[in-house]
Amino acid sequence: MAKSRRGPRKKTPSSLSMIDPRFRGIYKAFYRETYFTPTTLDGKTKELIAIGASLVAKCEGCLEGHIKKALELGATKQEISDAIVVAIGIAAAGVVDMSDKAAVKLNLRHFK
Repeated sequence: MAKSRRGPRKKTPSSLSMIDPRFRGIYKAFYRETYFTPTTLDGKTKELIAIGASLVAKCEGCLEGHIKKALELGATKQEISDAIVVAIGIAAAGVVDMSDKAAVKLNLRHFK
């Protein structure tokens, strides 16, 4: 039987814990202004955009939060799927773009 480890558990640091409080404040103010202030985009649309951006940025916590918020704001499973598919397309386009640039720099033409 395996022994259970006892002792102090390491606490996960809070988000932004390694950023100077002054810069955290600037970020939070920017986030509030751009995300929560009414604009021409409604909240659900902003959340769908945020889902795609979270995927491309590879931010798991962001993705989970934005999916939850999108569902709360009435986004359908199909709308969320569409946002994910757009992100997949953008991410794939980034790979194609990088490989095209490498091919030009290296003068490679594998397939014509």
